[in-house]
Amino acid sequence: MKSIASTPHLISPDLPLQANDSVLKLAVLASGNGSNFEAIVQAIADGKLRAEIPILIYNNPGAAVAARAQRWGIPALLMNHRDYQSREAFDFEIAQTLKQYGVDWIVMAGWMRVVTQVLIEAFPNRVINIHPSLLPSFPGIRAIEQALKAGVKIAGCTVHIVTLEVDNGPILMQAAVPVFPDDTPETLHARVQIQEHEILPRAIALVASQAAKS
Repeated sequence: MKSIASTPHLISPDLPLQANDSVLKLAVLASGNGSNFEAIVQAIADGKLRAEIPILIYNNPGAAVAARAQRWGIPALLMNHRDYQSREAFDFEIAQTLKQYGVDWIVMAGWMRVVTQVLIEAFPNRVINIHPSLLPSFPGIRAIEQALKAGVKIAGCTVHIVTLEVDNGPILMQAAVPVFPDDTPETLHARVQIQEHEILPRAIALVASQAAKS
């Protein structure tokens, strides 16, 4: 039987989702299933996040996130990184595209690409990422597997500002999730993802409120 310790813990103040009246223009970058993308869209639909998503960019043909965008009536643009000669060329094209849409912030929601200075300089301190670990522990790929291999008792997820060093930017919000003795990568990932869906819209609202005050 799971103990009360199985209840995830939000490692940030439980703030209202948004404290100002501005409407953010968000671009979402995603590579796969898109559940975090949909969590953002749902928060907007529920009135918890004052934002709009004029464009979703995805880099893998056939990624399920495109179908999610279609269901919500959000334009989705395939930009396949394999078509570009360098990471910098790819990021330049992304930045130019997003500027055409008047985007304020970029949210990397399962974006499996290493970002270059080109994109960071185009949107300084306005690129957000969600990572399935309690950073600074277990950066990089296969974070869930890393946590299980290390034998930790607490896992979780982190929303942070993107910098050149992978998964190393300023932390905005975290949520902790207990690790059970019988956990597999699949079972732990499923519980971590529930918390990702909770804290990502909150973190977006938090940075929006902070930006409005500055």
